[in-house]
Amino acid sequence: MAIKETSSRKSDAPNEAGVVPHSEVVPILDFGGQYAQLIARRVREAGAYSTLMAPGVTIDELRALKPRGIILSGGPSSVTEAGAPKCDPRLFDLGVPVLGICYGMQMGCQILGAGVSKGKAGEYGRARLNILDRKDLLAGIPAKTTVWMSHGDQVTDLGDQFDILATTPTCPFAAVRHKNRAFYGVQFHPEVTHTPHGVDILRNFLYEVCGCSGTWRMADFMESEIQRLRKQVGSGRVICGLSGGVDSSVTAALLAKAIGDQLTCIFVDNGLLRKNERELVEATFRDHFAIDLRVVDASGDFLSDLKGVTEPQEKRRRIGHRFIEVFKNSARQISADGQGPVKFLAQGTLYPDVIESGQGHAGTAANIKMHHNVGGLPKDLGFDLIEPLRNLFKDEVRQLGEVLGVPAQIVWRHPFPGPGLAVRIVGEVTAARLNVLRDCDEILLEEIIASNLYRSTNQVFAVLLPGVQSVGVMGDGRTYESVIAIRAVETQDFMTADWAKIPFAVLATISNRIINEVPGVNRVVYDISSKPPATIEWE
Repeated sequence: MAIKETSSRKSDAPNEAGVVPHSEVVPILDFGGQYAQLIARRVREAGAYSTLMAPGVTIDELRALKPRGIILSGGPSSVTEAGAPKCDPRLFDLGVPVLGICYGMQMGCQILGAGVSKGKAGEYGRARLNILDRKDLLAGIPAKTTVWMSHGDQVTDLGDQFDILATTPTCPFAAVRHKNRAFYGVQFHPEVTHTPHGVDILRNFLYEVCGCSGTWRMADFMESEIQRLRKQVGSGRVICGLSGGVDSSVTAALLAKAIGDQLTCIFVDNGLLRKNERELVEATFRDHFAIDLRVVDASGDFLSDLKGVTEPQEKRRRIGHRFIEVFKNSARQISADGQGPVKFLAQGTLYPDVIESGQGHAGTAANIKMHHNVGGLPKDLGFDLIEPLRNLFKDEVRQLGEVLGVPAQIVWRHPFPGPGLAVRIVGEVTAARLNVLRDCDEILLEEIIASNLYRSTNQVFAVLLPGVQSVGVMGDGRTYESVIAIRAVETQDFMTADWAKIPFAVLATISNRIINEVPGVNRVVYDISSKPPATIEWE
């Protein structure tokens, strides 16, 4: 399928905030909470258009969106501390409903005259909510229900300007409503699955309070991003790092639709790919996309950079820097071919990548691990970055891919990390260890697919453990060889995940095949860690 540039709705030009106006926009001010994008996702699932914005967004930018409502996210700061992120107090004078969640509630209540202080006892985890007022925000919610709390501060003095909507045993103001302004606050997190009726509460805010009708769809996001990309790129030239995974493929398809032949895709063979991956990507994109695709073999350079390196963050940093060098060389070649200078580099960065790298809108999220396409990029990049998927979760990217017409075999591929097999080899990366892992990985995926488990799992891969080897017996002789760990997870958003319950018979077949067919491996183990506390990848 060839993806060509197509026309879009000319009236939907991006405003000063870079967001295409929609009849039902609900901006979310991100104060650095781990769940901020999850709120946005819940709003979009409910049929309204949500966009994350920095706390310092101007009143004029908000007003230009013509929002139906505004949500203030949670965050790790304390409103009682100097320098804590704040919104413009005039936000509450815009005449639209505002919902504050956790930190957002505390900040909103404080701005509107309530007192906030350290609670006598922090609440972390599930709490029993007792609802006192079941109108508008809490309409239809059981009088007693469970919610997810995560806070130390809380509102301690409401004055006479607020109504109390709900309480918990240790939080007397768990949900409130201002008497004269359309401000609502909840101390708990309605966006997480641990709050069973949380989605209902958010829907109540959208439909009962804001008057939304639920007309927004992923096709609207596609149209808005096309308009935004055209404005950002102008007449410039873009190169896109294409890996063949769903993220980079959807990024390439979206750019191709937005800017047509201003795009060149670069596939880098870094020597860290799965078996036959290069051939698969070339064939797929030559057949399905009318895209200028260039393949660069830089495997020797990447392996040289990784020689002797065992620390995961350093692996990612070096891989990120080498990718940029390859892209710069490719850009020079494109210019030499007479296609003009390359100004932009496009990447398939997703929101979980941003959060885990500590790069949220408020700049206060924890750095869990460096992603080569987020924290691993050098400061002197040499390109302007384009990251159209930066505010999406994996399942939303798949939806966007389907809207764009990306082939199903690409849309539904399991994720593969940008640093490739380098972060699935614990310890030093060598050509020999890569060959062992490739063979194990191929067997694993063959059996998962043969057992019809590929679509029911969300990510499955093999990990080669470091120099600690194990004793085994083969052919009546002693062996002392490597250990392979199998990782299989089920998840919706990749922010949290549970280990997949692969049938024992399938695991047995995988183990037997790996041990019998891959020289150098004599033991296979299964990873049963959830995320959190573990991450999905080992490094």
